[in-house]
Amino acid sequence: MKKRIALSMIMSVLLILLPVIANAHPGRTDSDGGHYCRTNCAKWGLKNGEYHYHNGGGSKSAPAATKKPTVKATTKPTAKPTSKPAATPAPAAIVMPKKQAAGTLQVYFLDVGQGDSTLIRTPSNQYVLIDGGNNSQGADVVKYLKTLGVTTLDAMVATHPDADHIGGLDDVLKALDVKSVYAPKVSHTTQTYKDFLTAVKNEGRTIKAVGKGVKIPLQGVDASFLAPVNTYGDNLNDWSAVLKVTFKSNSFLFTGDAEKASESDMLADGTSLQADVLKVGHHGSNSSTSKAFIDAVKPSYAVISVGKNNYGHPDSGILSRLKNANASVLRTDQKGTITAISDGNKITFTTTKGAGK
Repeated sequence: MKKRIALSMIMSVLLILLPVIANAHPGRTDSDGGHYCRTNCAKWGLKNGEYHYHNGGGSKSAPAATKKPTVKATTKPTAKPTSKPAATPAPAAIVMPKKQAAGTLQVYFLDVGQGDSTLIRTPSNQYVLIDGGNNSQGADVVKYLKTLGVTTLDAMVATHPDADHIGGLDDVLKALDVKSVYAPKVSHTTQTYKDFLTAVKNEGRTIKAVGKGVKIPLQGVDASFLAPVNTYGDNLNDWSAVLKVTFKSNSFLFTGDAEKASESDMLADGTSLQADVLKVGHHGSNSSTSKAFIDAVKPSYAVISVGKNNYGHPDSGILSRLKNANASVLRTDQKGTITAISDGNKITFTTTKGAGK
């Protein structure tokens, strides 16, 4: 009898507690202090199977923004940083030189890194471009020219087929009107050289062969090629077109990458090499700028077009040789674009990284 009464009482208690049990959302708490909702989840503002924590005597939906989004947390931080500019530093912007007043001879030694590119503006507002830097510099060279107001080049000179001299010239040919193209009579098998030839052809131009005595017709300025004097086989550097530009009492000598063999031939040829400003051969390499050549040029200023490189340019011995010759050295890797302005008697300099000497 007592057992029946006890059983009856237990059943009554269970019937009373059943709604409470039904409203619970059982599940063992894990090491993080929470678990997944299994029953009556809507009562707690949760979805079936949603992970949550118990806070005090109840449950909170806040964990939906913390624990479950663990999947989101792994995607958001990776998606956002990649889209931020700070994650991928933008390349340094080039600094544009200032356009000078007309009536002077202006020579812009453009900062194209480890390469060569020089723009000449005559007092009569004619333009000559010597080389165009590497392939990667083509767009920058075009930008330089357009910033300086150049829409037409009276002449383009490709000193020799090396990529760091002609690489950007195809971009220039496509972007501007180029009246004439000059280059030495030597070819190369690289794609860069082929691109240059294709661009010349597509613009309806032919290449005028360069050799000593050839002139670029310009008003009020003499522009004469002094080299190549001879042929140099597969030594492309010695094939370099060497141009001397004279305006009244001032003169400039642009040597490309001409090395000692070409320098010796120019010395033997007997043509005057004297120049106020020398564009130093081959980025200051010790293969160029021999003592005899410097003694003949007698430059007051020596400009070296150079950038970060593994070749040892400019060579310390060449820098000492120029110093001993009392030439003031200006380098594009230190000064940026270097602008020489001649009134025919005096030459002044400006740079994009501070005042020139």
